Amino acid sequence: MKVPGPTLALALAVVVAACSSAGSTTSPSTPAEPSAASSAAPSSAPSAAGGDLTIFAAASLKNTLAEAETAYEAANPGTDLTISTDSSSALETKIEQGAPADVFLSADTTNPQKLIDGGFASGEAVPFAGNKLTVIVPTDNPAAIQSAADLARPGLRIIAAGDDVPITKYATQLVENLAAEADDPAGFAAAYVANVASKEDNVSSIVSKVALGEGDAGIVYVTDAAASDEVTAIAVPDAANVPATYAGVVVGESPNHEAGAAFLDWLTGTDGQAVLSSFGFLPPP
Repeated sequence: MKVPGPTLALALAVVVAACSSAGSTTSPSTPAEPSAASSAAPSSAPSAAGGDLTIFAAASLKNTLAEAETAYEAANPGTDLTISTDSSSALETKIEQGAPADVFLSADTTNPQKLIDGGFASGEAVPFAGNKLTVIVPTDNPAAIQSAADLARPGLRIIAAGDDVPITKYATQLVENLAAEADDPAGFAAAYVANVASKEDNVSSIVSKVALGEGDAGIVYVTDAAASDEVTAIAVPDAANVPATYAGVVVGESPNHEAGAAFLDWLTGTDGQAVLSSFGFLPPP
């Protein structure tokens, strides 16, 4: 029987080639490079300004911080500010007693420093605003007060604040300055003290009582007088006026120190200062 040699050889070659291909190995492939989409994915880490913040603030900042809250939250999406106001001294005590707060904004530098000295604050106190004092009377001014010197006139009812409240310390200095210009300095100071009819928890309460006619006059910050339509301001002589410095600090027990510091940075920056200025506050000294 005749064997078809060329045909058989061709068939065998095809089979060998196929087996060689199926049994061969290749070198490991190089891992794929990250795609553009994966390398461009945003980081999930929050910004320093993000997060909720509880802010304890002096009563004289209440209206200002309502506007600052809106502006700050708009500039820092995801941030929610909770504002609580009272006298600076009362808030400082609450923080020492463990009240949860992230930032403390005081109407003086003394109370923030107390927190720092006691180990209740993180970092240094940051001055963020200035203020001055004025005398307020009810709009109808029944006692006919014409100047700050009238505060020592017998029979007046002066609404003041508690001894530890910053406005009281500033007012005491103002009275001493006015007394120095009087014929009888000691008599002037004593007469003012005798005229104090009540001592309120904070400066906002002074404004409220004078507005209601429960007192003839009170010493408050210029910004408080400007914020009320129910009182009239009696200017204090520049030579006797007392500058007030407001300072803030991040609370030591705050879980969000970076966000607290970011808020203080904003408050001392262009946008924060614009809000403060619109309510009559002065730049920090």
